[in-house]
Amino acid sequence: MNSPENPGPARHATASPGRADARRNHERVITAAIDLFREHGALVTIPQVAAKAQVGKATVYRSFPTKEDLLESITQLGLDELARRTAKARREADPYEGFRVYVFELFDVLAHDRLLAERLADAVSQTALPLLEPLIEVMENARATGKLRADATPRDVRVLLCGAALQLVRFGERDPAVWHRYGDMVLQALCHRP
Repeated sequence: MNSPENPGPARHATASPGRADARRNHERVITAAIDLFREHGALVTIPQVAAKAQVGKATVYRSFPTKEDLLESITQLGLDELARRTAKARREADPYEGFRVYVFELFDVLAHDRLLAERLADAVSQTALPLLEPLIEVMENARATGKLRADATPRDVRVLLCGAALQLVRFGERDPAVWHRYGDMVLQALCHRP
């Protein structure tokens, strides 16, 4: 007999599949959003995400009430990936080598993630701060070795790096070798010249 303490098999059978279905739909939305935003940037629409995920728009809005909520979630996933990829650079014994590796890893990530590149290049975006803070820390350590220009500032890094990222995004550049080349140019601009 069913009671509040023992809902019985019928209640379990109907409640569980709904939650599992909602979880699957949420994962499909995330996967679709990652693919679309990384490829096309912030101009992707919620209907496009819903179509790629093969769910209704209402399903997207249940998890993400606004497009900005979805953008923030996908951006955070990109920042988490970047943090994983740059962790070794931050532990590098040679601070200049750590900075060099960090810049190249960053440019490699940005070459494959248009949304993150757009957010980084946006001068007023608060999203760029968590991405730039570790880079600035690594740059300050590298500058202390004398291998970077003594007058290099965090603003210089942001102007050079974000400027390059913004232009590469605007050109629609996807080739990692081209992004790597501009990463090298950013490094050269910041290096100390005796």
